[in-house]
Amino acid sequence: MSVPTSTENTAPDGRMIPTGMPETATFRTPGDTAPPRKTFWTQLVQAFAMFRNPKSIAGLIILGVFVLVAIFAPLLAPYGPTQKDRTALRQAPSFDHWLGTTHMGEDVLSQLIFGTRGVVVVGFLSAIIATVIAITIGVIAGYVRGWKSESLSALTNVFLVIPGIPLIIIVASQFENPPLIVIAAVLGLTGWAWGARVLRAQTMSLRNRDFIQAARANGEPLHRIITVEMLPNLMALIASSFVGTVTAAILGLTTLAFIGVIPVSNLNWGTILFWAQQNGAFPRLWWWYVPAGLCIAIIGVALSLINFGVDEYVNPRLRSAGERARAMKKKGLDVNAPVTAVREVPVAGADPATSQTTQIQNPNTQK
Repeated sequence: MSVPTSTENTAPDGRMIPTGMPETATFRTPGDTAPPRKTFWTQLVQAFAMFRNPKSIAGLIILGVFVLVAIFAPLLAPYGPTQKDRTALRQAPSFDHWLGTTHMGEDVLSQLIFGTRGVVVVGFLSAIIATVIAITIGVIAGYVRGWKSESLSALTNVFLVIPGIPLIIIVASQFENPPLIVIAAVLGLTGWAWGARVLRAQTMSLRNRDFIQAARANGEPLHRIITVEMLPNLMALIASSFVGTVTAAILGLTTLAFIGVIPVSNLNWGTILFWAQQNGAFPRLWWWYVPAGLCIAIIGVALSLINFGVDEYVNPRLRSAGERARAMKKKGLDVNAPVTAVREVPVAGADPATSQTTQIQNPNTQK
């Protein structure tokens, strides 16, 4: 909007106008452009920022290596998992067999590579099943009120006390050769209760927030409130629950295979340990059982790093402490040392050659 003005010294009404004023004055008003509307996918991208810290990245890289090994197992394995070399029985690692052979001449490295498939399939499939059930029951039980919420909470408490391993033993006894999908389904159906309970508690705290009340007042449907408003705020807990379920499923699978519940035809790291124990490999034939144990430990470390990264993202104290520690490392300071720097403070009127030193305490070090 422009307002005409006069360049004369005296206005028609007698008022004095300074010389040199512009002829027009322009007023700019902000446009009517509305802020971009939040969608489920934009909030989902923001929620996955929890995986951008160094711990989560390192864990994801290690886990990705195992996934690639499982996918390309036929191309990576030098021999078939059951291919026998009668001239190399119980042979130590060599150029022909990098991780040695079993009592029947089977290549341990090939069995380890093919066994990764069973571990990855059972771990991720059971975690997907458990996470979907936990989200469905936990979020609904936390959002609704009355007898519906109490009924779903009671169902969660029932599944909390159902033992998973004995149930798998009973189910496996009904099959001559139980497939890995059945084992993953049983592990997933018995492993969702803890995640659902945590999600229910967090959802109950979110349902009274202002943005949820505003969405409800605007007439947003229930499915949009849950998917667009709630789930992105629960993504850290969902990721942590997923990682924990994968860890529990892998440990459960290897334990069941080691005690002989799962048939030996379902090759995984646990069956390698089972055959090593049955044929007296402990402790002399170390190449038979040490690689499988190391693989279980390494994938556990990878999942723990991912979980630590998620915790650091969720907890503001851990996040600020991690950022402060990384900043100190960039400056070449020792994070764990009780004293991180020494600064010379000159004394007034004294010889510059003689000075006092002041020790600066590390704020990260607890007394």
